[in-house]
Amino acid sequence: MNESPRDPARPSRRTEIRQANEALILAAAEKVFAEAGFGGATMQLIADMAGLPKANLHYYFATKEDLYRRVVQNIFEIWLEAAEAMDTSDDPALGIGAYIEAKMAISRSHPDGSKVWAYEVMHGAPVIQDYLETTLRDWTNGRIARIEAWIAEGRIRPIAPRHLLYMIWATTQHYADFGHQIATLNRGPLSDADWRQATDEVKTILLRGIGAIP
Repeated sequence: MNESPRDPARPSRRTEIRQANEALILAAAEKVFAEAGFGGATMQLIADMAGLPKANLHYYFATKEDLYRRVVQNIFEIWLEAAEAMDTSDDPALGIGAYIEAKMAISRSHPDGSKVWAYEVMHGAPVIQDYLETTLRDWTNGRIARIEAWIAEGRIRPIAPRHLLYMIWATTQHYADFGHQIATLNRGPLSDADWRQATDEVKTILLRGIGAIP
């Protein structure tokens, strides 16, 4: 009996295994780097966390720095996608509001990735300084231009766009980077309702502050 031809749009079994192993390694690396930093993390610790032989890590990522940069790149790309609403919406309340909403959701779903980024930057970005000077700077300048256009149209108050972005990053990422402190003060991890309230409050405070909503 002839076998049915494989659907070319469907990944091969080998590709599926590779993707699953990479996802497992990256999740483990996020956690280890978040807890130990780049200097304290080892490929053996990450392998143990992933439940894989150390040799498997080196098959996918030749060095610890390669793996670290991939972890940082992943969280940054997730943050980039969160800002798409700012580029596509004519209404700053909707565009910036959707960005805040997405950033809060990411802090809930990817707290370790946010901590890795924070740890790296607080230590002078020894591994990803080139990333800050190129990709992040270009991205930031693009968002500044978007906010300046809304200001020129009279859609929001004449504020300094750069500092608005800093406020959004600091506020939304606080819920990831200082999650333990928040859970302690809240007498437990934030529930779904708590996250909804936090997101709504952050949006309201920031959007009213720039005059995007009354």
